[in-house]
Amino acid sequence: MRLLLLFILAISFFISSCGTTSRFGKADDAPKPSKTGEKIEEGVASWYGPNFDGKLTANGEIYDMYGLTAAHRTLPFNTVVKVRNMDNGKSVTVRINDRGPYAKNRIIDLSKKAADEIDMLGSGTAPVELILLEGDLENSRITDIKVPTYTVQLASFNHEHQAQSHAKKIRGAHVEKINMGNKTVYRVYHGVYTDKNNARKKQRQLKRQGFSGYVKQIEN
Repeated sequence: MRLLLLFILAISFFISSCGTTSRFGKADDAPKPSKTGEKIEEGVASWYGPNFDGKLTANGEIYDMYGLTAAHRTLPFNTVVKVRNMDNGKSVTVRINDRGPYAKNRIIDLSKKAADEIDMLGSGTAPVELILLEGDLENSRITDIKVPTYTVQLASFNHEHQAQSHAKKIRGAHVEKINMGNKTVYRVYHGVYTDKNNARKKQRQLKRQGFSGYVKQIEN
């Protein structure tokens, strides 16, 4: 009888575990960035032009509405994607150099020139698919290109020992090595957030503790 009870308890635990897995899924089920040549996203594209022409983009370039560029919420800057208009089959290749779009249900904001290439100037929007052509998303910190992630940057130093010394003063802070062309810097960050408001709340809390910083989007 004792063995029978143990067997029943074991079966019950197994069934319960299976139910938990199927209900909540696994961490491995999260969307994964694709390899080059594969479709990475599908949704609605829009375009932006005259009101932004000549102004700074999010990566510090001057926006040229006659260039083949685009804004995306999360893809690392200089990622190259093919944008295919699913209504007419036309496609254009663009480089990501800006952030956006911020309108609901849109996945990419094309330059005026890029929008013209796929015949969506008149309509303003079009259903598109994005195909990755250039960019290392496999080794990126991006796990879901639809969800931007943020951190609080607290400092930046030219020498690692300076950054580590500063990070030790702030509970939960960490140092990351950043390669900037021919220069390397060491930045002190705090936390990873998918809600920008939570990142801002932490930034204000740290400021009250005497540590200045600002919220920034994690780029790669």
